[in-house]
Amino acid sequence: MVRLAISVEGQTEEIFMKKVIVPYLREFEIYATPFLLGQTGGDVYLPRVKKDLNELARSFDKVTTFYDFYGFRGKDKEDTKLSLEQKIIDCIAVPLQQKIIPYIQMYEFEGILFASPDAIENNILQKDLSDWAQKILSQFDDNPEKINDSPQTAPSKRLEKSSSYIKTVHGPNIAKEIGLDVLRKKCVGFGNWLNTLETLSRYE
Repeated sequence: MVRLAISVEGQTEEIFMKKVIVPYLREFEIYATPFLLGQTGGDVYLPRVKKDLNELARSFDKVTTFYDFYGFRGKDKEDTKLSLEQKIIDCIAVPLQQKIIPYIQMYEFEGILFASPDAIENNILQKDLSDWAQKILSQFDDNPEKINDSPQTAPSKRLEKSSSYIKTVHGPNIAKEIGLDVLRKKCVGFGNWLNTLETLSRYE
């Protein structure tokens, strides 16, 4: 049995974890608990991450993160997903670093929802949303994780502008309908993270 803490950026991600990730990991005897960053979520930046993860690492076997690249405050222009993940590890007390599995979602949670344009339309119940989402996906080589981080054109901004999308309601439900098999196939970064979590029980 592995006790895993998942530090998440906001309520949408917290609900997604509870609905989709937590039940799935239980099949591997990995008992995951999501925690809102700073107890309230949002405002992702290293000092806040450092405080939370150091505390969680003292109470759990492993700690992972689920933060958006788009919303990560204080990052440098040259920062990448990998460099931010390394900065997360580096801010943790050395004896606890081996417990940390940092993960940054490109570019934000809503990106993975574009893995299935049909699921977007099915849940928001708005005509022609599937065609709209497919056109966007096609612009990014059919890779949901490439949909960009502009304040105007980030995945969530696109959804909010063109539909009645409600983050905490539609987001987790769309992801649940898509299912982990499709999500990990269409979203390589997300899939690699899930693969890493699945292997945790082998080393206990």
